[in-house]
Amino acid sequence: MAAETAAIIVDWGTTSLRATLVDQSGNGKEIIETPQGISSLNKGDHEEVLMTALAPWLSTHGALPIAALGMITSRNGWIEVPYVACPAGPAELAAGSLRKSLPNGSHLVFLPGLTDPSRRPFPDVMRGEEIQVAGHGLADDATIIIPGTHSKWAKVKTGRIDSFQTFVTGEIFALLLNNSFIARGATQPPVDDPEAYRRGLEEAKSSAAMLSLLFSARTGGLAGRLTTDQLRSYVHGLLIGQEFRQAREDGWYSEGDEATIVGNDGLNDLYKIAATVFDLKINLGADDVMIRGALDVMRRSLL
Repeated sequence: MAAETAAIIVDWGTTSLRATLVDQSGNGKEIIETPQGISSLNKGDHEEVLMTALAPWLSTHGALPIAALGMITSRNGWIEVPYVACPAGPAELAAGSLRKSLPNGSHLVFLPGLTDPSRRPFPDVMRGEEIQVAGHGLADDATIIIPGTHSKWAKVKTGRIDSFQTFVTGEIFALLLNNSFIARGATQPPVDDPEAYRRGLEEAKSSAAMLSLLFSARTGGLAGRLTTDQLRSYVHGLLIGQEFRQAREDGWYSEGDEATIVGNDGLNDLYKIAATVFDLKINLGADDVMIRGALDVMRRSLL
């Protein structure tokens, strides 16, 4: 058993710690997840929390290489690992990693995030998504979409992540649902309405006046053309549609192009529908891109 086990991948974010035990081929064998995200910890707590969480595996398999990625390597995490600048691939990410020895002899590798200094008005950043892109593979030039609270669009060129851009679509959606007139008007519990979602996408495709479009969530109800059950999906369509519209205007794709969605934040199906409205052909990446990318970068850093 111990010989088959290769490493542990720890995706440690703001609200949770998720660890995956993987074998020599990169297949996930077991998962441990706790609510001990970095927002709940004080400085100096991280090592003890990690060792406690991984204790069942470490007691069985002994010392293992461990890759840590996500917000744990941010300014508010355990150890701040400086961002690596685009263009970058696994070799550059490995060179930017930091290493630490744990009490049981395990090598812990903190993986860096990525920055795009070409973005304006300030350089863009990501932590974790670059590992997903690397795990998907960088052999072919491509446009990669990573849906999420802070969605990312990235360009792969000549074997490296060449550039990327962040869209805070998910966070704006949450704010509107919880702290606006939309929250007061939408049905609770939330109802998903595919027709209303697509209508929001079409409206976003036809107009860039986002601040006016958002108010249509209210006027649609007043006009009797938008029900309280449809409100949430309609607004979601407006926001994701604006993301696709702005991504197109910023040169991430043209109509008829292809792009690949990686990761799975529960939004892949909604992004696929948006892509059809905006005439963008979509491929889906594998489910294990995070593990593949983390293993590759970690192994390079330990050479």
